[in-house]
Amino acid sequence: MKVASLLLAAAPMWGAPAGNLLGIPPAQSKGGDSLGVPLQIVLLLTALTVLPAVLVSLTPFLRVSIVLHFLRQALGTQTAPSNQVLLGLSLFLSLLIMQPVMKDVYAQGWEPLEQGKLNRAAAWEQGTMPVKNFLLRYAREKDIALMVEITKAPAPKSPAELGLGVLAPAYVLSELKTGFQIGAVLFLPFLIIDIVVASVTLSIGMVQLPPVMVSAPFKILLFVLVDGWNLVVGSLMKSFQ
Repeated sequence: MKVASLLLAAAPMWGAPAGNLLGIPPAQSKGGDSLGVPLQIVLLLTALTVLPAVLVSLTPFLRVSIVLHFLRQALGTQTAPSNQVLLGLSLFLSLLIMQPVMKDVYAQGWEPLEQGKLNRAAAWEQGTMPVKNFLLRYAREKDIALMVEITKAPAPKSPAELGLGVLAPAYVLSELKTGFQIGAVLFLPFLIIDIVVASVTLSIGMVQLPPVMVSAPFKILLFVLVDGWNLVVGSLMKSFQ
């Protein structure tokens, strides 16, 4: 009975003309009629399914998560910190870095659209400009040229003419290279400790004891003494300034 009552209460909404969804004026179809609320909800849910991929790939989350996973592997702690902790830290750091960009997106695109000052096309164009500037700032010229060549698009006269279809994959490639470079640098001091410990254990005949078990406490102790988490996170944050 409760389910039936809810359906009856919702029936007028689904049959009524479309209103504002999330404070946005209803979208207009080619014939000039506004899209219904069910269709707007379907489009919104479709956009939400793409949101995790955007958050993981087109934000500092990509670089930060790669570096933190390299760091855990270099320490040899296996599952400490856990994946949930590393991903959570990466997410919060990414939100902190992207906060000014999101404010600009809201001020230039979403707010004028809510107030009816811009149509959807103009709001999208204005709202994506801060995102394009952010991606363009960290995407390498070589990767951008590769994406332009792959898409067979005409060479842009200025960086402002580049679209998200070119900037997004170029940014991902650039962040992958940067993350692996930082990860390789982090590996070096811990690799030296592993080599030294392995040489010492083999020279004294401790062949039954894996060198990794002996070197792990020394690596963790070194990381704690130099305040490694503060150094790594601080360096990552400064790399986006």
